[in-house]
Amino acid sequence: MSSHKDALLKKFEAGQAVIGIVGLGYVGLPLMIRYSGIGFRVIGIDIDSSKVEKLNKGETYIEHIQSSQIQAAQKSGFEATSDFSRAGECDALILCVPTPLNKYREPDMSFVIDTVDALKPHFRAGHLLSLESTTYPGTTEEELLPRAEEGGLKAGEDIFLVYSPEREDPGNPNFETRTIPKVVGGHTENCRAVGEALYKPAIDQVVLVSSTKVAEMTKLLENIHRAVNIGLVNEMKIVADRMGIDIFEVVDAAATKPFGFTPYYPGPGLGGHCIPIDPFYLTWKAREYGLHTRFIELSGEVNQAMPEYVVSKVIDGLNQKSKSLQGSKILVLGIAYKKNVDDMRESPSVMMMELLRNKGAHVSYSDPHVPVFPVMRKHSFDLSSVNLTPETLGDFDAVILATDHDRFDYELIVSYSNIVVDTRGKYRGRNINVIKA
Repeated sequence: MSSHKDALLKKFEAGQAVIGIVGLGYVGLPLMIRYSGIGFRVIGIDIDSSKVEKLNKGETYIEHIQSSQIQAAQKSGFEATSDFSRAGECDALILCVPTPLNKYREPDMSFVIDTVDALKPHFRAGHLLSLESTTYPGTTEEELLPRAEEGGLKAGEDIFLVYSPEREDPGNPNFETRTIPKVVGGHTENCRAVGEALYKPAIDQVVLVSSTKVAEMTKLLENIHRAVNIGLVNEMKIVADRMGIDIFEVVDAAATKPFGFTPYYPGPGLGGHCIPIDPFYLTWKAREYGLHTRFIELSGEVNQAMPEYVVSKVIDGLNQKSKSLQGSKILVLGIAYKKNVDDMRESPSVMMMELLRNKGAHVSYSDPHVPVFPVMRKHSFDLSSVNLTPETLGDFDAVILATDHDRFDYELIVSYSNIVVDTRGKYRGRNINVIKA
């Protein structure tokens, strides 16, 4: 029996453990609020000094998280820092850092590896290290384990390794961090037991699996399931459109079947951190085993092609008005990846904007949740959100409904726009100026 394990179990049970959360974004910040809310002291670590400064002032930078929640967390001892040496004060270190794709659509593990390397000098006996970022099966064993044991610590005895995939759905009013079941896999049985003790006070249901690999694969299955089904309905959308059929009406009708069917709706592509990314993590890892995930790769190709498909519909609409795309003024409605949030990660709207700009269009956007186009790793636009009025709408040659925020006035949009390219099925039936995409 590990004495370090016993000590950690007692600390978690008593609410006396110090929780370190590395990466204070859409995953890490809600987790911080939850642990602070139940009395744990939380140290948040992030390389972005502007985030750290805001948080320490009691200010939020994510729309659906209130500044009052940050201030309440501070009363429980929360503080943010960019100093990785503070990791030594923590009992648990939960990694919530990005795992994007590189330009070859392969996993970019640099954020995870750089983070662990920055933490490594501060690892000590009695540490729990939990990775929550999307990744491929084997990451915990291949990347975290050797770094954790490099200084002589033994995993399962001195230091404990866990993989527990995040399941955040920003802006969803039906779920919160506490109510979303938490999958936990440990490198050893001791690791799993400590991981369970970490999450049990904060999460209503903890689901234990036999290994970190199983937990890593679970995350991929959840999101690949969604990506494949959306890819299917996106492909059917193209076929239905050619036949003069509204795919949204078809899905609505099919959804009335009380068994054997789950409705998925088409769109301009996939957004968010996980769903567009996860399939490529699995396909990349599968090649190591001499396998090709043909079904998954095909759905990825279909979904990736959606922004170009939407742009082609814009071109068709302009042609009907004897106009070319080059030189036309195009307004994109909604640049967040999903409705009613300010989350821009992997947003297909931005990909459409780049395609339009590259083809010579003058691109603007309107999004009540994103007043100024943010700094992004891969995209750059010097733009602010356009206010929607009869005059501004009429000034654009075409309007693309990319993200269907509830705060949009859809009657205003359809009444005063020259062309509306609807990617979300908001306008059912026939409207003379609506093109369904």
